[in-house]
Amino acid sequence: MLEIVDLRKKIEPAAYKRVFPKLQERLRGLQYALHEAEIPVVIALEGWDASGRGEIIHDLSEVLDPRLFRVHRGKQPTPLEQRYHFLWRYQIALPGDGNMALYDHSWYGRVLVERVDKLVRKTEWQQAYEQINEFERWLADDKQVLLKFWLHISKKEQKKRFRKTLADKNLRWKITKEYRRHHKQYEKWVPAVEEMLAKTDSPHAPWAIVEATDPRWRRVKVFQVLIRRIERALARREARPLEVFRTTAAREAMAPERERRQRADHELARRQATREGEKLEAPEQAARRSRKKTASPKRRTPRPEAAAADAS
Repeated sequence: MLEIVDLRKKIEPAAYKRVFPKLQERLRGLQYALHEAEIPVVIALEGWDASGRGEIIHDLSEVLDPRLFRVHRGKQPTPLEQRYHFLWRYQIALPGDGNMALYDHSWYGRVLVERVDKLVRKTEWQQAYEQINEFERWLADDKQVLLKFWLHISKKEQKKRFRKTLADKNLRWKITKEYRRHHKQYEKWVPAVEEMLAKTDSPHAPWAIVEATDPRWRRVKVFQVLIRRIERALARREARPLEVFRTTAAREAMAPERERRQRADHELARRQATREGEKLEAPEQAARRSRKKTASPKRRTPRPEAAAADAS
């Protein structure tokens, strides 16, 4: 799969200046539409070291409302997290309805870095494929929008970026021993990445492979994929509001049906009461009487003479 990716793709600066600002504005507007429609968005951002994940996060953070957008950086699991299934720490960080969450290095670490660096047994990372697919199927069934990105660069390009970063005394700290080791093992990583993409790509959770050599192209493609998937989710929610019963749209769509059922139930109860010689109030009358009972009594203003007597 990776060998057919055209890493020479790029966009000219003039075209980029025309296109990208519009994409930024469109994504910003869609974020608020997602919030109103109560649709959660989950982004799994993967890719080679120095492929531009940090820059993508910066680009999104510049555009999106931070109240509705969270970034979860990849890190070693804590002793507490190690006591649970490896997916647990990602599950508890899932976004609420209408919010967005981005995982910089996600649950795919189990079948990538933990596999290549032999941090887990072979049986564990092999079983993880099915577990990941089940997890993503659950997200899709819950009508969460899942986007998965693999930022792809060649080994030659990665080496070039390492050298450029090392030449900057303010940035050289980024190139760790782990980065250097992974670069030397690039050919060893390729089969792991290929297998991950092949075994976890699905209609409900497809992978988007981003040609990340040209930063402008990378930025435009990520934004385009995000916008396309979000627009599709919004159109689906508008067309089928009852798919997610916990949303406001579903409650509004169900209002006429609830009222119809309430009237049908009342009519059935009224007929039964009539047969037994009793009278049943209409729902509107019962509601008005209930409101009168629960309403707080009005405070009466004392007469002047009464107030004067109390003062004496």
